[in-house]
Parts: sequence; C-alpha cells; structure tokens
Amino acid sequence: MPVVRRTPALIACALALALAGPASASVQEVGQPSDAAFPAASCPDNCQAIGGMTGFQVQIGAHKNPYVITQPGKIVALTLRLGKPNANQQQYFTNLFGGQPQARVTILQQVRSTHGHRVPRWTYQVVAQSEVFNVAPYFGSDPSFALARPISVKKGQTVAITVSSWVAAFGVGLGQDQAWRSSRSSKSCNGTSQSAQQTVKSSHPYQCFYRTARLLYSVTLVPSPTPTSTAAPQKPKP
Repeated sequence: MPVVRRTPALIACALALALAGPASASVQEVGQPSDAAFPAASCPDNCQAIGGMTGFQVQIGAHKNPYVITQPGKIVALTLRLGKPNANQQQYFTNLFGGQPQARVTILQQVRSTHGHRVPRWTYQVVAQSEVFNVAPYFGSDPSFALARPISVKKGQTVAITVSSWVAAFGVGLGQDQAWRSSRSSKSCNGTSQSAQQTVKSSHPYQCFYRTARLLYSVTLVPSPTPTSTAAPQKPKP
C-alpha cells in the first residue's frame, strides 16, 4: 500500500471512495485538535516506542476523549508522526517486541455491565480493523496511509491504534494533561508481553492508564451527510 502525504487530492479521492453522497461533508482529522498539534516524536533522543498492545489517547490538553467518534461516518486514512530511531535503537525494539514496525487502525466499542452480566471497568470490544501498515521506510516523517477499504464508524465508538510489533509514534515527557490507555494487563502495565487486540469481536479491559505521553496517530473521518429535507420523495405518476 503506497503512502502519501495528506493533500487536497487525497482527501477528494478518499471522499469519492467513501461516500456516493454530496461532496460538501466536512472532513475531520480525529486525534489532531486544531489547538494541539502533534509534539515531537521521542526518537532518536530519549527514544521510546509502543509495542505489543492496542491503545488510545483519553486526553490531549483540554480535550477529553479526543478519539471518541462524535458523528457517524467513514474512516479513510491513518496518519502517524514517526520518530527516527537509529540502527541500534531499531534493533533493540525489534528484539524486544519481535517483528518489523507496523500499525493498524482498530475501532472499539465500550462494553458496560448489565444486571445479568458484569464486565471489568473500561472493557472494550473490537468492532473493526484496517489492514496492517509497514512503517519502517517512513521514519522521521508524518506519513498518511489511505485505507484499502474505508471503515464505517458510529457515534460513541473509539478509534485506537494496534501495534502487534512496535512503532516509534510516541511523544514523551509531556504535561499531566496528556493521558492514554492500553490493553496491557493491569498487573503489567509497563511490561512487554503481547496484548494487542487482533480479532474482531474480542473484548479486553483497558485498565492501564498513563500520563505525560501521547500516542502520535490520527485518522481522517468523512462524516455521513446530513439530510437537509425530511420530505418523502415523490412517487412518479403512472
């Protein structure tokens, strides 16, 4: 899958692929608030990476739950800010987590307890995932990956990033107003064991909570068009 920079041509193409409706829908970049741009990725200085997990940001400055979908639509692209780890750092992360750096989009739905069925707090179920993107050729840049097949999302769902190996899309040493959650076991929040959610309909508690860091990803959302008329279409006369 080729990687391209975000350009008006890409957005227009993605819009045409995602929707057959009006081209007036307002394209959104979920995960990049206009007043909270990506910070610098940590590598190669103070180089840290995320690996073997699924995670999502729950706070970016004044923005709470920035990856929760606020209106239905289709996700058509993934953007990452990638650090530039040197050869030794790349080998270290590959040995630690296994495999070459890759990432994919995961859509989560929170599962809540009911009177007849109790689940751990912060449990989420996978409802959809994108294909896997290989990111090693793009270290030190902000690549945008067009999804081969747009993902339909509903209001209230959460857009996460899944990293089965590792990826250097991580900003560290930030303020207390930066926070995220991961799918790691609550008994090993800083561990390296594999906990990435890779199966649709699988559920897992996201009880590991971290501050002062940011997962550096965003997705392009094309909202579903809003009808401007409630009038029923006229049936043709016989």
